[in-house]
Amino acid sequence: MIENAVFFTRGLKHVLDINAYDHVIFLMVLSVPFTFKSWKKALLLVTIFTLGHSISLSLAAFDVLRFNSTWIEFLIPVTILLTALYNMINVRKIEGKVSWLLIVATLFFGLVHGFGFSSYFEIIIGNEPSKLWPLVQFALGIEASQLIVMLFVLGIAAIFQEIVQLSKRDWILIVSAMVLGAVIPMIIESDIW
Repeated sequence: MIENAVFFTRGLKHVLDINAYDHVIFLMVLSVPFTFKSWKKALLLVTIFTLGHSISLSLAAFDVLRFNSTWIEFLIPVTILLTALYNMINVRKIEGKVSWLLIVATLFFGLVHGFGFSSYFEIIIGNEPSKLWPLVQFALGIEASQLIVMLFVLGIAAIFQEIVQLSKRDWILIVSAMVLGAVIPMIIESDIW
């Protein structure tokens, strides 16, 4: 059995990989309405996202359910776009709040992103006799990296809101607009078209 830390480390690095920036920008736009005062709510959403992609990753790893990767690679930036638009449309309502719509959407978006991880996980799992323990370690590595991204976003928010004196509303709008600018080309360049 390969060392357990290998799968944890790969989960950690997979999210923080510069080539996997779609995951980072989703976490940015998911975390942007929150501050250190409301970190527990941000953590709740990040954990729900992890739960969603752990479920779909498990379903794919154990050959229970699979989806066409072209559609998944298209839907990932769409989930990012929808989250950014949600932030922008509801900017006055969402500041530090977690609605049931956001919880359900985050779980669904986690499911989509997890199917995106499935081919990578199959590569790293190799000939392991058991998939369960490596899967748990990989998911824990992903959760740890997502917490790093969330804390980074909350830290940058604190700098801009406390030191630069940017309003929370403007912070949410600016980051969400930047994410839209990054994700629209991803959607346009998708193989789905």
